[in-house]
Amino acid sequence: MTDAAPCRSAACSRHVLVVDDSRAQRRLLALSLRRWGYRVSEAAGAAEALELCRTADIDIVLSDWMMPGLSGLDLCRLIRALPRENYCYFILLTSCSGTGEVVDGLDCGADDYLVKPVAPDELRARLRAGERVLGMQAELVGKNHLLEEAFGELRAVYETLDRDLMEARKLQQSLARDRHRRFGNSTVTLLMRPSGRVGGDLAGSFEIATGRVAIYSIDVSGHGVASALMTARLAGLLSGVSPDQNFALTGGNCYRCKGRQTWPPDMVASRFNRMMEDLQVDQYFTMAYAEIDLDTGRVELVQAGHPHPVVMRADGTIEMLGQGGLPIGLIPDASYERTDCRLAPGDRVLLLSDGVTECPDASGHALGEEGLATLLHANAGLGSEALMEALVWSLHDRMGGADLRDDVSGVMLDYRP
Repeated sequence: MTDAAPCRSAACSRHVLVVDDSRAQRRLLALSLRRWGYRVSEAAGAAEALELCRTADIDIVLSDWMMPGLSGLDLCRLIRALPRENYCYFILLTSCSGTGEVVDGLDCGADDYLVKPVAPDELRARLRAGERVLGMQAELVGKNHLLEEAFGELRAVYETLDRDLMEARKLQQSLARDRHRRFGNSTVTLLMRPSGRVGGDLAGSFEIATGRVAIYSIDVSGHGVASALMTARLAGLLSGVSPDQNFALTGGNCYRCKGRQTWPPDMVASRFNRMMEDLQVDQYFTMAYAEIDLDTGRVELVQAGHPHPVVMRADGTIEMLGQGGLPIGLIPDASYERTDCRLAPGDRVLLLSDGVTECPDASGHALGEEGLATLLHANAGLGSEALMEALVWSLHDRMGGADLRDDVSGVMLDYRP
């Protein structure tokens, strides 16, 4: 067997293991491999070769097929079962050239085969092919390590963000701390169920003066942090704690209307629309806002793209109020219409976000206003808090127990003059 020219490339630092029960054959192959620049180890049998593969960094194995004890095929199977990160390129040396034997060898995990006696040029070509495979595998392993490091960094960032979002959720929940408030004999009940860590829904109430209450339901476009920040801003602008900043209050007093003076609901919506124009953000929100006189039962409300406000009469009648209206912040100089109605003792007024009416069933059909009316009829005998919870459970049942796809929120005033 004549040797090819020595190899000077860095790839020839590969470690090659020659496995053959013939000492002469091993030495002959090892001599050529060393001349080509390879590091060479020798093994007289499969058991010895397997131990070397466990303890040494073997890149390429040249193994005789037929050996006493374990064969070359057995060795190939055992090496493939080793917990190695780096790939081991396996070449079988055989005296058989039949197709069946070659197929068996490749099926057992061998990468290539050579027929004895081995021609040096052919062996060198097969080794170069193996080096290319090993090079690509090493590059892939390196990229996988980089990906693992990147995923680790992303995981750390995600965990930090998740903790921050959990804190943000607590803060957002605190915007509606009083889920059940009493105003004289009347009560206001809030519902807030975000579909994610934080949501874009807001519901609340504030006392204008003794005997006068405002309630509102807001749904900011989108989800996540940006929407949550907008709801926090809007909560501050509809707060009874800071009347000087409340968009619904004029800042003056009206003795005829018992205390602080308010802008009409349609004007409240217009003021918010101008504010959104000034902010120049790519957001808008829908809103239902109502002012209730608890002595007379008079309700003045505005619907700005929000689902229709609902009046649940004491006799079981369900009424949908409002004309629809445009969302706030969507169209400059939009105009809004006010709707009036009057409550009788035992009536309830309910403002809900579209997470209720647009909740889909298994086939994708939304609940809609008729479905909402059916749910309200079915639960009309429940108190306000229990009715709100029943609505949420009904939505979960409608979705087959799955998580809500959208934020669900609302506010209900139980009128008891």
